[in-house]
Amino acid sequence: MKLAVFQYQTQRYVGLVSKDLQTVIPFQLTEEQASRGALTVIEMMAEGKALPAQSAPFAIKDVCLLAPIPQPRRNIFCVGKNYLDHVKEIKDSKLGEAQGSMANVAKAPVIFSKVPETVIGTGSPIDSHAGVSQEVDYEAELAIVIAKKGKGIKKEDALQYVWGYTIVNDVSARDLQAKHVQFHVGKSLDTFCPMGPWLVSADELDASSASIQCWVNGELRQSGSTEQMTFDIPTIIENLSAGITLYPGDVIATGTPSGVGMGMKPPQFLKKGDTVKIEIAGIGTLENPVI
Repeated sequence: MKLAVFQYQTQRYVGLVSKDLQTVIPFQLTEEQASRGALTVIEMMAEGKALPAQSAPFAIKDVCLLAPIPQPRRNIFCVGKNYLDHVKEIKDSKLGEAQGSMANVAKAPVIFSKVPETVIGTGSPIDSHAGVSQEVDYEAELAIVIAKKGKGIKKEDALQYVWGYTIVNDVSARDLQAKHVQFHVGKSLDTFCPMGPWLVSADELDASSASIQCWVNGELRQSGSTEQMTFDIPTIIENLSAGITLYPGDVIATGTPSGVGMGMKPPQFLKKGDTVKIEIAGIGTLENPVI
């Protein structure tokens, strides 16, 4: 299934996207349930409850798609340095010089987080934060959405905890990363986690070999595959859950392939008026303007 959160006029809905991607059929939810986005449905499924009845469909073109897991509902974990070519391009950049050993190939998944205020949906603008950063960059990533509560999850069981997948743009202020010599601040400015366009259930996507592409103003910048991950999805979940309890609706962005703006010569950072489009085969397209 493809599970979307959307607004029609002034009301928020959660619904299933049709196979032809032309309509979305809303569940009959209370206003409070709908405010929690896809998390409401994921939790119902985790508890073995029947899904709510559905109402008449809306045309996709007539609705405003929202982030499937709206802020500030769940954790947003991210995996850094999970594609070797991306590690190499960053190591050779100014950021690599500033971070020293942090730019080396990781021996275990590098985990950081983004604050909930980063989350926006497809079509919503990315704030360039001109007064704070001059080096705003893009990172196209496959994101995991957790299905049920778990801790100490073993690799062989990890995929049982995956509800599905979505697209995340791990927007990053490279100058703040260099200044603070860590990931959190430079990754957590408002609007720095575009997410969507919807969630795709695990049975609809082979996440081990999904293609990832990113365009800036129509120019292809990133083109890779999840096959290139240093640490696969079961390994990520095992490491993250070793001492942290994961809950339904937690989001884990799995890293980005090479082709980011920082890695270009000369670097090409985002600026007002740019448009970033990310596509993952089997999920869809996440597109956001920069203001």
